Amino acid sequence: METFIWLIPLLIFIFLLLRQERGRTAVVRHHLKHKKQNREGNVMEELAKQFIGKECLINTIMGMDSTIKGTVKEVAGGGIILENKDGIEAINLEYVTRIREWPHNAKGKKKQVFLG
Repeated sequence: METFIWLIPLLIFIFLLLRQERGRTAVVRHHLKHKKQNREGNVMEELAKQFIGKECLINTIMGMDSTIKGTVKEVAGGGIILENKDGIEAINLEYVTRIREWPHNAKGKKKQVFLG
């Protein structure tokens, strides 16, 4: 009986991980289906072009902590070319949910952003 006591918390933990992953894939599936039905691709691309040359925070549908920071260099072909401290990065516009310019205070300095 004592050998099964440690098994119960382990099974609960595994169940919670599987449930979270299933929820994430459902969100991705719903988002892609919605984009395909509404043909929003060109609209998002035109909106993203407003941020070329600006430091931005880009949120994607890949999870709660999926914010990408950097300077938008180019928007073309359904993607965004972003330059950050690690180098150049390409982001698929199908997975982008929000783009916003990095907030600045009254003196023009970048504000500390708390993502959460």
